[in-house]
Amino acid sequence: MKIAFVGKGGSGKTTLSSLFIRHLAAAGAPVVAVDADINQHLGAALGLDESRAAALPAMGDRLPLIKDYLRGDNPRIVSAETMIKTTPPGEGSRLLRVTEDNPVYDACAHEVELDSGTVRLMVTGPFTDADLGVACYHSKTGAVELFLNHLVDGRDEYVVVDMTAGSDSFASGMFTRFDITFLVAEPTRKGVSVYRQYKEYARDFGVVLRVVGNKVQGQDDLDFLRAEIGEDLLTTVGHSDWVRAMEKGRPPRFEFLGDADRRALRLLQVAADATYELRDWERYTRQMAHFHLKNAASWGNERTGADLAAQIDPGFVLREGVTAPA
Repeated sequence: MKIAFVGKGGSGKTTLSSLFIRHLAAAGAPVVAVDADINQHLGAALGLDESRAAALPAMGDRLPLIKDYLRGDNPRIVSAETMIKTTPPGEGSRLLRVTEDNPVYDACAHEVELDSGTVRLMVTGPFTDADLGVACYHSKTGAVELFLNHLVDGRDEYVVVDMTAGSDSFASGMFTRFDITFLVAEPTRKGVSVYRQYKEYARDFGVVLRVVGNKVQGQDDLDFLRAEIGEDLLTTVGHSDWVRAMEKGRPPRFEFLGDADRRALRLLQVAADATYELRDWERYTRQMAHFHLKNAASWGNERTGADLAAQIDPGFVLREGVTAPA
């Protein structure tokens, strides 16, 4: 299952995504965690110290390797250099699985040992001074979009992505790459406005969106979220001594997480698992083509000097069970 955590900056989406990752790992599920936020805090939230988190291999720096591997022997892609972030897979492309070993994981994934289990962590890499004036952060997250476009994941397998804040998620088609999106909203006008904006943008793309109310301190906060969000409000979380300790770099063992937080995390997993039956691989593949054509026309063709529409394989549908070259 592919799961996104979104929300405005400071809403707590990184904290909640890290708790959910720990919850899944504690249940023994295979998990790939991806930090696609410009601030790159997921590693620290999973317990890495600052130096280890800063030294993680950046997907954005390994984009040529990723492209070359995923291209495989797809005859529609004349070279890895013509691949852009929206390039879809086709016959001959190499695909990725959650639990396998492959050169992309070898180059980009770091095994994080949690007290509740082990997860693979991948990061886009931070936005650095060298990027100022010459790049946008979406060039970093392009590696994540390619990864998701070529990923075949199954039931009880989880890819959890901590997305960039606010409406920046809509700068590409990556917001359509998930089985479910959890929007973390504080009980404030701003928190609710981000939810409304996200829902409006996602309305025509079949995005499953559920809201997690965060920093809820009492009945008034809960009533506010229920009135403003309605049935999209899945659950809420409030003050947590465990989270405060984690934010100080001294998290207790995960088994000591409070009962209320555990119930909330179970609700998130139940909601995510329920979307498995809603999967529509043909729509998923069509959406890849839709956004690839948009990117090709707006900048990709000029940037690469190629007709990128020709990369779309009209007879290919990404789905479980599809085979790819070794």
